Amino acid sequence: QVQLVESGGGLVQAGGSLRLSCAASGRTFSTYARGWFRQAPGKEREFVAAISRSGGSTFYADSVKGRFTISRDNAKNTVYLQMNSLKPEDTAVYYCAAADSLTTSRYEYAYWGQGTQVTVSS
Repeated sequence: QVQLVESGGGLVQAGGSLRLSCAASGRTFSTYARGWFRQAPGKEREFVAAISRSGGSTFYADSVKGRFTISRDNAKNTVYLQMNSLKPEDTAVYYCAAADSLTTSRYEYAYWGQGTQVTVSS
């Protein structure tokens, strides 16, 4: 079992930055690939970014490529999402998740955090 807790969300103006963190406890952190997803009101949960167990490989949604960076610190059992040049359309609840292998499909992620709200004002 893995427990995931996100933090770092908040309200920011367009063009600003936020860094989300997701701390893990339970089963060995480095066993899992990690991902970030987001869900806006009335929309389905969508993939944002993912990182492999070692951190050597990453995937990004086209909508965030070049603006967001996913990273992980296995010694601290934490994964991060650095979000720069934020836009109003980035407003959503952001979730971190853990999967057995690197994937962009939310159906492959077995463990989820409770989410953190990110609001970008125009």
